[in-house]
Amino acid sequence: MHNPPDLPTIIELHLPVTEAGRGAAELLSTASGLSRAQIKQAMQRGAVWLGRGRQTRHLRRATTTLAPGDTLHLYYNRAVLAEVPPPPVLVADEGDYSIWYKPYGLRSQGTKWADHCAINRWLEQHLTPQRPAFIVHRLDRAASGLIIVAHSKRMAAAFSKLFRERAITKRYRVVVHGEFSPAPTPTRLDAPLDEKPSLSYARRLAYDSKSVRSLLEVEIETGRKHQIRRHLADAGFPVVGDRLYGRAGDGEDLQLSAVELVFTCPIDGADTQYRLEPGRPECPIAGL
Repeated sequence: MHNPPDLPTIIELHLPVTEAGRGAAELLSTASGLSRAQIKQAMQRGAVWLGRGRQTRHLRRATTTLAPGDTLHLYYNRAVLAEVPPPPVLVADEGDYSIWYKPYGLRSQGTKWADHCAINRWLEQHLTPQRPAFIVHRLDRAASGLIIVAHSKRMAAAFSKLFRERAITKRYRVVVHGEFSPAPTPTRLDAPLDEKPSLSYARRLAYDSKSVRSLLEVEIETGRKHQIRRHLADAGFPVVGDRLYGRAGDGEDLQLSAVELVFTCPIDGADTQYRLEPGRPECPIAGL
């Protein structure tokens, strides 16, 4: 499926529906110049929305009945729609929630441009038995590691409360440039981020003098955007593979992985731990 060469790679349309009886694919194809097949693919991948009254929701079926007063929204980005991320790996299925390994490139949540690359959408299409999937915390697209997915609104609220109360311990394995302090006591990194208090603790696990890289275990108490990456870069130890805050030319994926989650299970109150141990294929950062 190819676009004619004169069509832009990014198209954003907001199209009022003025008459009944016409299909969304037909209307959007006429307005955008894209084929109906391309519009239908964009629908399936989460790039088409239907505004009706005060609500706006995904429109995935071209056969949906439209009414005058509706508004069709198309967010077409050829590159985003062409993404084919690697699938997540199931670590534990607890029924009302599950623990997954999110690989590099898979998104924690979708955007208005698409959601086929988001873990919750992938799970809704592939998880057996089929259940809704609610994201209760996020990992950067470039990061990998453990992520919790709730399968009911009640469970999503319970986990959101745990995160809000900082009752979930999150530990990460990170490779950085430089010789990090070998002190047994973790180094406190507390520079405010976006004018908000932020706190991380980093401890060296190993150091390689040839590559001048350190392997760290990092625990965070707050969850600011790109917190670990920004804290370590500000401290002079940029994460290897970090294209935003690190060194140019690393040529590697981001060397940051969430390897441990510890919390009190919202189902039975038991102390619960999930950890990616070195040597497992889902633990990409085992050493230096």
